[in-house]
Amino acid sequence: MRRDGKLAMAGDGQVTFDKFVMKHSARKVRRIAGGSVLCGFAGSAADGITLLEKFEGKLAEYKGNLLRGAVELAKDWRQDRALRRLEALLIVGNAEHLMVISGNGDVIEPDEGIAAIGSGGPYAQAAATALLHHSSLDAQSIAREALGIASKIDIYTNDDIIVEVA
Repeated sequence: MRRDGKLAMAGDGQVTFDKFVMKHSARKVRRIAGGSVLCGFAGSAADGITLLEKFEGKLAEYKGNLLRGAVELAKDWRQDRALRRLEALLIVGNAEHLMVISGNGDVIEPDEGIAAIGSGGPYAQAAATALLHHSSLDAQSIAREALGIASKIDIYTNDDIIVEVA
């Protein structure tokens, strides 16, 4: 969620294995690049962390250029035989940009500064859009409230919510 020059990224803590909850307090949102970039993942935890590390390497390689790092990661992810098998999605951003990166080569910067991934993503995105248009809440509050709403609807999303702001 981007609003008023701030990026807020929220993540729940639920890790589901097959049909049961294995962990309630995972950390799916992280700060990288000295804290200037926020990243979140959905999907396989090991795959998501691997991709976050690869993205951080791309940021270092391209001297902190978020857009270039995202495009280069997406290219590698799509073309590399081992990376192609990774099952996760990434959200990356800073105060200026917010993007979703996929293994299909997608690098999408949403129009309204709202992006969501994971099973609860559509619910959180709908709630964030409504809050953006019909409240004066800041980015952090919208991110927390939207994910809280998603946690009440989606069985794979819990209310152990962490929000990072950049």
